[in-house]
Amino acid sequence: MNEAKLIKLQTNRLISGMEQLALPTENAPIIMAYLLLLQKWNKAYNMTSIDELGQMVTHHALDALAVANHYQGQRIIDVGTGGGIPGFILAIMFPEKHLVLLDAVGKKARFMRQVKRELGLVNTEIVHQRVENYFPEEKFDVVTSRAFSELNQFLQVTAHLGGIKCQYLAMKGPKTETLKSGLPFKQTALWEIKVPFLDVERKLYQFEKTHEN
Repeated sequence: MNEAKLIKLQTNRLISGMEQLALPTENAPIIMAYLLLLQKWNKAYNMTSIDELGQMVTHHALDALAVANHYQGQRIIDVGTGGGIPGFILAIMFPEKHLVLLDAVGKKARFMRQVKRELGLVNTEIVHQRVENYFPEEKFDVVTSRAFSELNQFLQVTAHLGGIKCQYLAMKGPKTETLKSGLPFKQTALWEIKVPFLDVERKLYQFEKTHEN
């Protein structure tokens, strides 16, 4: 199969998955353009272990899209975003929201700046920084990560990024993780997530602060 046919096939698969998630599909070509950039840069920079386009559609794009509607705030930070998942997917789907994509690895930050330029994602801000050293001028409405670290570590290192009403959303795999006592958080939701075309279990944890630390 030549490249053009493969891209068309996987774009149609992406659209089908978005329809299953009851999401609008007009941004599917932009999401595919992002995946193609990720695939291209991955050959030199090794940013993700997934390098086949079909798997990028399922394991990256649809995996992020399956939780997209849980992100309710206007200011969102994606911590340890790597190559930009879920941050770029959210930015593409919700142009009215402001997304900060934070990662401590320089090559990933360079890639994300290139994506921002090529795709014209003016609602994104790329930050090359360790999360514990990043102190925004304004607190975030949503703090999120996708397999960034163990659950309690994620909450500990990101606690300063949001206020009392902030959503802390952690995208995780099938293993159940529990909140340790002593942290200024309470768990407010846990969703079992079904990703189109993937026969694996995903969980989305939601936390809120109980008090300012």
